[in-house]
Amino acid sequence: MLTEAEVARYSRQIPLLGIEGQERLRRSGVLIAGAGGLGSVSSYYLAAAGVGRIRIVDSDIVDLSNLNRQILHRIPGVRKAVSAEETLRSLNPTIEVEGVDICISESSIDDLVDDIDLIVDAMDSFEVRYILNSAALKHGLPLVHGAVSGLDGQVTTIIPGRTACLRCVFPRPPPRDAPPVIGATCGIIGSIQATEAIKMLTGVGELLLNRLLIWDGRCAQMDEISIERDAGCPDCNGRSMPDNEV
Repeated sequence: MLTEAEVARYSRQIPLLGIEGQERLRRSGVLIAGAGGLGSVSSYYLAAAGVGRIRIVDSDIVDLSNLNRQILHRIPGVRKAVSAEETLRSLNPTIEVEGVDICISESSIDDLVDDIDLIVDAMDSFEVRYILNSAALKHGLPLVHGAVSGLDGQVTTIIPGRTACLRCVFPRPPPRDAPPVIGATCGIIGSIQATEAIKMLTGVGELLLNRLLIWDGRCAQMDEISIERDAGCPDCNGRSMPDNEV
């Protein structure tokens, strides 16, 4: 049951989500993979919305060049996991926040998704994104993918056994680079990721399933591309949804 204080805190969203939806958020656990530009925005709004357990993972240190977009952080030289946990705890003291200072790898991912209901992909490395994709398939967890470059971005929601997986859409990683990016682009894409997560956890609204939403910031236009499962995908071919579907 929500407390009186929680009902007051979330009073502007309960008419949309319902008491049951708000309680589902409180019971949910979300893994935020990355505390950079996208992770800052998505985790901030998920914490504000009342997601009960947020585990945010990043092994990096805050750099001065991060501060144009990574709104969880204030001071260069601090561990991002520590900074993120402090900011989110301050934002909403009623939820559990765990900042994890570790590299996401094949050896660490199973522990990171333990007791988690959904993964938010806020990484800038497709090698790590593929690890998240495999973990989502293995554990039957929804995965909300987001990426940004300059004024552009993309989002899709992946549900194992029901949608194309990340490797279906991107069978090979694009060339690694450090694209320019402004904070507002992270704000748009990270906010959409948070919205998708909230809809997934509460059952409200229509998800971006088998649709890749494309944001063109130069023209201020959104479009979408239909995506399909690849029968030859080495990651998801033949997989069905486990019994622990969210």
